[in-house]
Amino acid sequence: MHPVNWLIVAGYLVYVVVDGLRRAKGTTEIEGYFLANRSLPWWAVGLSVMATQLSAVTMIGTTGQGATDGLRFVQFYFGLPLAMVILGVTLVPFLHRAKVFTAYEYLERRFDAKTRSLTSLLFLLSRGMSCGTIIAAPAVVFSAIFGWDVIWSVALIGIPTVIYTMLGGVQAVTWADVKQMILIVFALVAVVVVLLVKLPVGPADALAVAGSVGRLDTFDFRFTPNETYTFWSGVIGGTFLMLSYFGTDQSQVQRYLTAKSVAEARSSLLMSAYWKIPLQALVLLIGVLVFVFYLFKAPPLLYNPAQAAEARRGDPAAFSALERRYEAALAERRTAAQGIARARAAGDVAQVEAAKGQFQAADAATSGVRLEALALAGGASGPARDVNYIMPRFVLDELPLGLAGIFLAAIMAAAMSSIAAELNSLSTATVIDFYRRWLRPVGTDSHYLFVSKAATAAWGVFACVVATFAADLGSLIEVVNRFGSFFYGSILGVFLLAMLRGATASGAVIGLIAGMSMVAAVSFGMPAVSFLWHNVIGALTVVFVGMLVSAIRRPRRTG
Repeated sequence: MHPVNWLIVAGYLVYVVVDGLRRAKGTTEIEGYFLANRSLPWWAVGLSVMATQLSAVTMIGTTGQGATDGLRFVQFYFGLPLAMVILGVTLVPFLHRAKVFTAYEYLERRFDAKTRSLTSLLFLLSRGMSCGTIIAAPAVVFSAIFGWDVIWSVALIGIPTVIYTMLGGVQAVTWADVKQMILIVFALVAVVVVLLVKLPVGPADALAVAGSVGRLDTFDFRFTPNETYTFWSGVIGGTFLMLSYFGTDQSQVQRYLTAKSVAEARSSLLMSAYWKIPLQALVLLIGVLVFVFYLFKAPPLLYNPAQAAEARRGDPAAFSALERRYEAALAERRTAAQGIARARAAGDVAQVEAAKGQFQAADAATSGVRLEALALAGGASGPARDVNYIMPRFVLDELPLGLAGIFLAAIMAAAMSSIAAELNSLSTATVIDFYRRWLRPVGTDSHYLFVSKAATAAWGVFACVVATFAADLGSLIEVVNRFGSFFYGSILGVFLLAMLRGATASGAVIGLIAGMSMVAAVSFGMPAVSFLWHNVIGALTVVFVGMLVSAIRRPRRTG
């Protein structure tokens, strides 16, 4: 990569760390460190919430998902607006007025300390692993494309983020998120402009070609539990997931607890309700446009250069034969795509349909050759991993000087914003729910600040270790959501129990264990059930078992 691009990336990293150090000044109390003294404006909180979600997994994994699978993934977010409205009238005002540091403190007030600790522990496990996956997204790509050791790639992302999060607390995290969100949106829009300029066909023809192989199919109304991205899994499973994520996950709850008032906390969440789906659609559309771009310019047989080198070393003759077949299939696909554009320009409907049929056959042949190459390179998990390299290869090969550096900085910004928020929330839950609750109930703010910073550093190390293993788990955007869905539904179920009259502490604990057990049974015993439905299964199991146990073990009145 050109030195100018590296200079942009390095300058951005230095700026973020220096700004974090500057905002660390004057933070001497734990309420300021964890909650910014509940003084942040709604728009900053809202941008921080969105930046926390828009991680490098989105920039890398979701664009790759759009290139290979089209717009169907956007259905994943269809439950978000409904979830935000529900939270705005339930948990948000309650938690904000309760003046708690973590969402799990409320569970002790409603049930007991055991329920609080168990739920917080599940959050720590799920969020710690997810944080590692978010670090892995840019790290594995940098490792493969630039030939770095994965450990150094993880360190490049993790160390600066840990430093400014550890020293500046939520104040540094939030204001860094605001700047990072601006950079991310600018980079996304710039990539769209570059793609439209570089495409040899007009936008309408480009979308017509993409639509001919289903890349623009957005709605799937089939009610099939084994299909991940459908309208119903998004509306039902997605609503449960978003209720849990924004209502019970400390990384999100902590964002709106920093707002000045309940009204501003609500407004910060509604910002996501209004803007998340359009922004996610833009990210997917970039992937679709990259797919169309590579119809007219030959893409690499394997986007991951390390995989390509491995396949070539393993069987040079077989790989060369695959390359020749791939070139022939690409030529047929390119001719068919150009035929669609010409037929559309001539208004010949019959010819358009004929060209679409030729294109679909050629595209299937191209995909078949790639699957053979991926199998030659790395076995069954290869196709999912290769998704994560589509966008980085386009950025480095096709974006003009300077813009590639800006986009790489945006990827790092997306990663750092999510990692910082999660490290800050992990530290908060560790100190408030465990250290201060069980080990040292009485202490000075300076002592708790020291422990909080140490906890941030410890979780940073843990996440970096997880990151070195997460690269081989498949499409990273799905990995992070699978991690969350294993825990989220059951945690949400406990909070739903807390709102029901008659629920008891023993019911909450046994219900939580039952919910996690049911999700585990479905995950490993019924792999055909999509992970989005795990949230529904976990939540409903916790509520059903919890209320049943509460009814059985409720003390009977005497006299």
